[in-house]
Amino acid sequence: MRARVYVTQPVAAAALTRLREVAEVSLNADALHIPGKDELLVAVREHDILFCLLHDRIDADVIDANKNLRMIASMTITPADIDIKAATARHLPVTVIPAALLNDATADHTWALMFAVGRRIAEADRLARAGIIPGSQSNYFAAGGISGKTLGLIGLGGVGRAVAQRARGFPLKVIYHDPRRLTASDEQALGLNWVAFDELLATADYVSLHANLSAKTHHLISERELSLMKPTAYLINTSRGPIVDEHALVRALIERRIAGAGLDVFEHEPGINPALLGLSNTVITPHMGSAVATLRAAMADAVVDNIIAVLDGRQPPNCWNKEIYST
Repeated sequence: MRARVYVTQPVAAAALTRLREVAEVSLNADALHIPGKDELLVAVREHDILFCLLHDRIDADVIDANKNLRMIASMTITPADIDIKAATARHLPVTVIPAALLNDATADHTWALMFAVGRRIAEADRLARAGIIPGSQSNYFAAGGISGKTLGLIGLGGVGRAVAQRARGFPLKVIYHDPRRLTASDEQALGLNWVAFDELLATADYVSLHANLSAKTHHLISERELSLMKPTAYLINTSRGPIVDEHALVRALIERRIAGAGLDVFEHEPGINPALLGLSNTVITPHMGSAVATLRAAMADAVVDNIIAVLDGRQPPNCWNKEIYST
């Protein structure tokens, strides 16, 4: 009997075709519908493998809904919303995708947000469509701009490095903070200067977040950190939402203690704080940093590679809790 796989939302067609060659596949076909817990419980009871996406919350109840569940195949880099402890106790592999896949697309999106908020492009688009055309040399849309500014990168993993590489094409000063400082040669190659955390916040015109989400980085940016930023500075976040204390950010934006924010991730996804949506000095995108067709296809293929490995009785190439194979 072939394994039964449930996919929580549509993914690349070619990956689904590969998966159907080795398993029976059913899926939620509505790309705008995120299955709730009750739906996940029903699906897990009827399937052997769960193919889930970043926004799916897979808790112990879902994991324990089927004693014959064979794996949880996630299309995310870090399975923050999966109960790893519960899965590991059951010796269920939890698989992820390689982080490097997303570096370029997320870096591109970071720069898109910088331009959109730093040149007020999104705001101008909304008003132009509403018939508000102030004139080509009006000060109405005067903005902070990009050239000649200081970009501060917090976290210099793959995405942070890719953002820094793109900065070489602009007349910008780029500073960074990461607990693991680069070598002098790497800093020189990327045109970077390491500074202390508080100095970066106080100096940068754009503070761009690229840290991994962990207990240490939860609310890394909160009231104190926002108070250190310049009133003309912008916060850009394409990493993970809970790194920013969203209530503190809303207050800073309303009070104009910072100039604006470009956000692709949010503290309580898929929900977005309504206060953020009502602010003209924000640019909001719905966690779409990886929304490039070829990339999404590669991401889905990586998940299928993991599933095929488990079906073949092999350790999957991107297993998060690989200790289950050593015991």
